[in-house]
Amino acid sequence: MRVHVSSCMKVQEQMANCPKFVPVVPTSQPIPSAVPNRSTFTCPYCGARNLDQQELVKHCVDNHRSDPNRVVCPICSAMPWGDPSYKSANFLQHLLHRHKFSYDTFVDYSIDEEAAFQAALALSLSEN
Repeated sequence: MRVHVSSCMKVQEQMANCPKFVPVVPTSQPIPSAVPNRSTFTCPYCGARNLDQQELVKHCVDNHRSDPNRVVCPICSAMPWGDPSYKSANFLQHLLHRHKFSYDTFVDYSIDEEAAFQAALALSLSEN
């Protein structure tokens, strides 16, 4: 499906015409600083901001395909296990291979590694 979406002009035109999220009213509520933003990212090449995972991949493929600079993956560095100092040797290939899906679908950030392991083990045993 993702391959089709990325190559189908009709789908891309429809997506371009979709309204973007805009808050209904301004809020005085502060954005929690203790919760890392894992929804939008900044391009490590040019600093373009507020790109979701798919937009970051498309932006980098469209605009930075031939950039040889080693950069830190903003998606990985936002994850609990991410290393904010690790620079990918080939960032575009990293994006295309490592970030084909959203971690939010598969990861519970509120539990630690041992709890996640135990939960996976219990689920595996219950399926048999």
